[in-house]
Amino acid sequence: MNVMPFAPRHMKIGVLTAALQELTPRAVRDPDPDRAIEDWLQFAQEIGADYIQLSAALHPSQSDVPPEAMLDPVANTLDLRMPFDASRAARVQQAIAATRTRISDLAYFDNLLHHDAATRKTKHDFLLRVFDAAALLGVDAVCGFVGRNQQHSMDENLEDFEVQFIPLLKAAKTRGLTYRVEQCPMPGWTTGDHWHNNLAYTAATWIALHRICDKHGVGDQFRIHYDPSHAILMGQDTRSIFQFLTESGYGFLIGGFHVKGQVIDAKGVSAWGYGGQTLQRGDWIDGKPSPNPADQVNAWKKQVVLCEHELPGTARHDPLAYLQNRTVDWLDHQLAARELLPLDVANTHLVVEHEYPPARVQDREKLKPILQGSIAFVRKIDEAAAAMYALQHEVLQAQGIPVQGIGREAFRS
Repeated sequence: MNVMPFAPRHMKIGVLTAALQELTPRAVRDPDPDRAIEDWLQFAQEIGADYIQLSAALHPSQSDVPPEAMLDPVANTLDLRMPFDASRAARVQQAIAATRTRISDLAYFDNLLHHDAATRKTKHDFLLRVFDAAALLGVDAVCGFVGRNQQHSMDENLEDFEVQFIPLLKAAKTRGLTYRVEQCPMPGWTTGDHWHNNLAYTAATWIALHRICDKHGVGDQFRIHYDPSHAILMGQDTRSIFQFLTESGYGFLIGGFHVKGQVIDAKGVSAWGYGGQTLQRGDWIDGKPSPNPADQVNAWKKQVVLCEHELPGTARHDPLAYLQNRTVDWLDHQLAARELLPLDVANTHLVVEHEYPPARVQDREKLKPILQGSIAFVRKIDEAAAAMYALQHEVLQAQGIPVQGIGREAFRS
């Protein structure tokens, strides 16, 4: 009989800096851009996060999307209007050493398949600067979207991906980086009727995209930064997605996690269904998209009429909702990751992404205890899952002792 020691392995807990975009006021950070990073490293230490996922974005003065049209404030904690050079990197590394908070990866969420060539080039050039900053900071990944050409079908977007995105992955490869895609379908990104505005929105498309990447020698550069909230939005559950990937031979695609939840509003679904609000949103005026950015934000009613994002720990414990895929079963999410994916658990990042609307306060002292509670919840849930996995799949299994019960099953309604 083989006796295995009880040795649970925990993931690394971090937070996306978009949680508090105005931690450093613009009047301070615009003339001194790296101050925002220093302040966030210190704030992360105070709220109990070991890592930050450093958010980059085109500065509001340079973006093609007005801030008023965005659901969330512009999160350019990493300001790249000026080159991020070795001296800037050294300053950030000093702050890392002082706070003992590290950077998990960089994040830039934008439409990299935009139909307008000039706009697309601006975004691609910015992503290359993000890649350069990541290399200087010694991190190995950048997280973001693929996007969608709004003027093309989804099949045509596969061709766009091959022509326009593969060069970006080749640039990542030369810098020793991986690009991890968050799978949000981005239904309110435009005033149009498309629901899926990010090509890499679900497991079947990840596989199709990876096959294109593999053909061009950049398969290792394409990974998924899985976020369970988007699965809930589309009626899916984590365990079934992971099982599908594993059975298809693509379990390796998951490279990291955003821990953000989603709570389905049954009344909203009754009114609009999972396709969301399709008319009378307020983003169209006189038969065409409103030129007023404040009206354009109403396009997000496609999504927000039927659900609300959850900051982990803020939604009530609801076993029936877990089984109906109306909210995230956090414990099973962490168990499924260990049971079904070939993860290096101790080097896998769990990044708290805060988009719970009532708690999106841009006030440090008000938000601090909220984030402290959520990060503590995520840490404890991961510790509980690690303990269960180690006990059931290592200690008991080694001694031939069966695990009790059946548990949640993939593909079961």
